[in-house]
Amino acid sequence: MVSASRFAELSREQLAILLPELLLCGHLIDRSGMAHSIGAFGREGMAEVAIEEWQLASPVYTRRMRAALNIPGNGVETIFKGLQLDIGAPPQFMDFRFRITDDNHGEFWLDHCGALADVEPMGEDFVVSMCHTIEDPTFDATALATNPQAQVRPIHRPPRVPADRVPVCAWTVVIDPSHEPPQIPVHTPEIEATAAAKLELAPVDSSDEGNGDYAGPLLSDLTFGDFSKSALVRMADEVCLQQHLLTLGFLIALRDRASAEQATEIARKQFTGIAGLTSERLRKALGLGTDAAALAQILGLHPAWNPLPYTDIDISVEQDAVVLRLRRNCPGVIDGGWPALVDAEHLEPINAMARGVNAHFDTRVRTAGDDEFVFEISPAATSFKEISEVAITRFSTGADFGFTERRSLPLTVV
Repeated sequence: MVSASRFAELSREQLAILLPELLLCGHLIDRSGMAHSIGAFGREGMAEVAIEEWQLASPVYTRRMRAALNIPGNGVETIFKGLQLDIGAPPQFMDFRFRITDDNHGEFWLDHCGALADVEPMGEDFVVSMCHTIEDPTFDATALATNPQAQVRPIHRPPRVPADRVPVCAWTVVIDPSHEPPQIPVHTPEIEATAAAKLELAPVDSSDEGNGDYAGPLLSDLTFGDFSKSALVRMADEVCLQQHLLTLGFLIALRDRASAEQATEIARKQFTGIAGLTSERLRKALGLGTDAAALAQILGLHPAWNPLPYTDIDISVEQDAVVLRLRRNCPGVIDGGWPALVDAEHLEPINAMARGVNAHFDTRVRTAGDDEFVFEISPAATSFKEISEVAITRFSTGADFGFTERRSLPLTVV
């Protein structure tokens, strides 16, 4: 039996606010992870890690989202719909615009690129690493989930000439039977065998008010409030799985280049950095307070602990404290991803997400048994300094990015 989703506790209006936040926070995972990858492997090694993690994860989660929202076809329009629901392309922060010529030909361009805004100050070498070295194979890998004969190629891209050029980049997407599909990464069977890849979630209730799928025309921008609550709940769970799959791909790429101990250390730093920033953004987006009740709600919605069938955790409030119970036989721990990176000696990720709600919160271990960990999070008398991994992730312009309201316009064939 498929377990219920924690996101079902929110209203349709709250979910519409939450979805772009989850997509953006998923994108910012790399602002945390890649900073530590550069320190371990240099700029070129970092690029190799980024390519491998996205190549492994994006085809898997793109197919999942297509199935969840009944997105039909295998043409350019379908590829573009997948991008709109991908943590690699959070709305507005990565401001994708689309043009469809026919089923097999289209273009997209970015009127704003938050990722470019983050790396341009670092110099041209980092811009080339992201916009050339990383984008070329990963765009094709994402398109592969829809059509193996799809190729994504640049019209123009950074380094920008002139320096303020807009759109910042433009790309063609062409599907042709003569195109040779990209090589399948060697670790693809490993990522496809994970519980995250195979997890069964409740289907969208087609009788619920609002759009229950994305089978209609491609929209210029997704207005999440137009979707039904049931669809929004499923989308939120899928976006959380995208984050877990990306992290599992990240771990695979790290272990190709480092010892198991070093890979775990880097992954834990990645987790800590994004855990804190995500809590902070979700709390602000939902207008929550800073007490134990607010922390319990944020933990219940945090991508690290969702979907519920993947993490199987319990959260309760006891006076001014929050108790988090993590079962060690849950799929997320067995996969070796984020839930497995927390234990009695490594409380940093939990402290980061707690202090994203209130800088006074601190974590202690109640129980560390073979079957479960029980953590208690309670306020201290004085506030704590921001954890360094969170401060590193805050380097991104996405840390303070604000979403604006936009109209959803159907895009027709030109």
